[in-house]
Amino acid sequence: MRPWPLQIVARHRVPRRRSVADWLEAERDQLILWLPVMLGAGIAAWFLLPDEAAWIVAMLLAGAVALGAAAIGRGDRASRAVLIAALAFLIGLASVWARAERAGGAVLTRPTIVAFEAKVERLEPLPARELVRLRLAPTRVIDAGASGSRVRARLTVLPAFIRVNLALADVPAGLSTGSIIALRARLMPPPQPAVPGAYDYARVAWFDRISGTGRGFAPVRILSGGDSNGPGLRQRLSEHIEHSLGGSAGGIASALATGDEGAISEADAETMRRSGLAHLLSVSGLHITAVVAATMMIVLRLLALSPWLALRFRLPLIAAAAGAGAAIGYTLLTGSQVPTIRSCVAALLVLVALAMGREAMTLRLIAAGAVVVLLMWPEALAGPSFQLSFAAITAIVALNEHPGVKALISAREEARWRRFARAIGALVVTGLAVEIALLPIGLYHFHKAGLYGVAANIVAIPLTTFVIMPLEALALAFDAVGLGAPFWWLTGKALAVLLWIARTTAEAPGSVAALPAMPGGAFAAMVIGGLWIALWRTRWRRLGVIPLGAGLVWALATPAPDLLVTGDGRHLAVRMTNGGLAMLRDRAGDYTSSMLAENGGMDGVPLLLSEQRDARCNRDLCAIDRTAGGRTWRILATRSIYLMPVQELVAACATADIVVSERRLPGPCKPRWLKLDRPALSETGGVAITLSRQKVVTVMQTGDRHPWRIPVPGAQDFRHSGGADRRAYPAREPAAGRNAADHRRGLRDPAGS
Repeated sequence: MRPWPLQIVARHRVPRRRSVADWLEAERDQLILWLPVMLGAGIAAWFLLPDEAAWIVAMLLAGAVALGAAAIGRGDRASRAVLIAALAFLIGLASVWARAERAGGAVLTRPTIVAFEAKVERLEPLPARELVRLRLAPTRVIDAGASGSRVRARLTVLPAFIRVNLALADVPAGLSTGSIIALRARLMPPPQPAVPGAYDYARVAWFDRISGTGRGFAPVRILSGGDSNGPGLRQRLSEHIEHSLGGSAGGIASALATGDEGAISEADAETMRRSGLAHLLSVSGLHITAVVAATMMIVLRLLALSPWLALRFRLPLIAAAAGAGAAIGYTLLTGSQVPTIRSCVAALLVLVALAMGREAMTLRLIAAGAVVVLLMWPEALAGPSFQLSFAAITAIVALNEHPGVKALISAREEARWRRFARAIGALVVTGLAVEIALLPIGLYHFHKAGLYGVAANIVAIPLTTFVIMPLEALALAFDAVGLGAPFWWLTGKALAVLLWIARTTAEAPGSVAALPAMPGGAFAAMVIGGLWIALWRTRWRRLGVIPLGAGLVWALATPAPDLLVTGDGRHLAVRMTNGGLAMLRDRAGDYTSSMLAENGGMDGVPLLLSEQRDARCNRDLCAIDRTAGGRTWRILATRSIYLMPVQELVAACATADIVVSERRLPGPCKPRWLKLDRPALSETGGVAITLSRQKVVTVMQTGDRHPWRIPVPGAQDFRHSGGADRRAYPAREPAAGRNAADHRRGLRDPAGS
């Protein structure tokens, strides 16, 4: 019989199963990309695990895995990958732990009013709010003051830094960075999240060494000068820009040039957030890239005018050096904030790659930037700024490395209209990829996301990069000779177009998707799935759809809480039968209202509980019945500072399932299910309750030993300080001028007010 040709035999050979080693060999160029991921996993483990014992056990396990891979492994790619991954995990956990220990210092645990001297470390004008925000380094306590018969505790250990807001009218002339001032201020501890899922400023303040925040009172005296030349360059430039344009347009122009967002009105800032354009206001990779690219282009064109220079020097290298200088200078000018430093580091890495003749933007370069940032500022991983910036650039680069997208954007000989259509198509596809990558992060941190951000950014980003920023630069340059007015006029018109885009997008029906606080597990699943899809190259990357989809379903299936209670017990929001939220207090403030609405998955302003037909409220109490989980729940909450007869209150507690109060309730007050008064809330912090599942989620967790959650050595315990010392039950009869009969009638039927 005639033998088959060799190629036919090979074609019919049964394929062998590919092992893990074969798969890793196929993905060998991508393995390095997982180094920052494992560093981040170690950092995330430190934030998630509760105490020192758990952190040590995690480090020992990681070390054991690394040693096992080194001892048992055969030196192949799989064992080396496990070894490096385990070591990266261990280094990430150790680095953030060490950073937290270095950042520690004396902190406030109670409010106090104190007179002190301090050095101005940073001065941030907020003209839209008629405030100036100061970062102060206290040097001496003058007097802790007194209030009536209550003597406030004295500061015995000076905090590292405090943040104080001053009214514009109270700011003395000549105040600048470096000044030594004397003032009185009401200081508060850095606030914990008001409810589960809310912004955790206490964590941010710990790593920023902020020991307390508050408001300063006039008079503020300057004891010694600081900068003899008056305000610094950044402040003078911001004031000049805001004077040249005015309003929110001036505030946006100032934010683009100096990173100062203080002159943007809160309404316009919210509009930019709802439209998905808020990233334009913070100095980030977009702004650094524009500055570097413009500098390189100008320097390269000017140097190329000289044939002598062009023949003897590598002009692109000189232009790259000029771009690096521009990036560093722009970072210093805008205040050297961590997100800006991050973008500057990434830009410098790109310039180094260009100087070495390597491809400018690759996933490896992004991974190198992420490693640098995580080693220098490991706590940045927990914040939205790091997550948003690296997710966006990773999505862009990963998409552009895909063969299909490469074919779409590659240069070719064709008609101009076809080239333009392909450019628009590539921009739309890239915008969609970025929005999909950022959507889970936005929903997790902010509980809302703009749905029309892709369309808005397609116009807004080129408008900002190629029109507004160049016009503003020309206006500032021509101001040196007094000819900047025409360019400021053009800049103002361009900014008006940008604001019109933002307002039109934000006001469109369904422009914002709102979601209640997302479970951490759902967010982690989506992150893992997204990274798996972005970082691998073989067909196994498709498996990332499984955790991504599971996390998405988990997040969407999580019901919104029926009850939100802030950690001080003063504010409460109840889910109504129509799905909206109603707040306990008629005067809660815009921040509290928006915070409760966002964490409750509501886009808009909560209603007032006293105006709801299902509620029964008087001046001191509110009661409402909610049906969930096959039963009716009665919720009772105090809403005034007046004390009520104990027996009447005890009787009302007995009829309620849940009782909430900002004060200590009497011991005989025993609701049927849950009692949330001052002692209970001091242990739990803010609370979110889902009645259908009888699930209670708290801000504070039992055994949580992260340093911003517990008192530390040197903490100032202001036990008898101001508003934190609310009166408790049992107590006297109602204050003079109040009718006891009104209380009794209200307790029996709160609707009688």
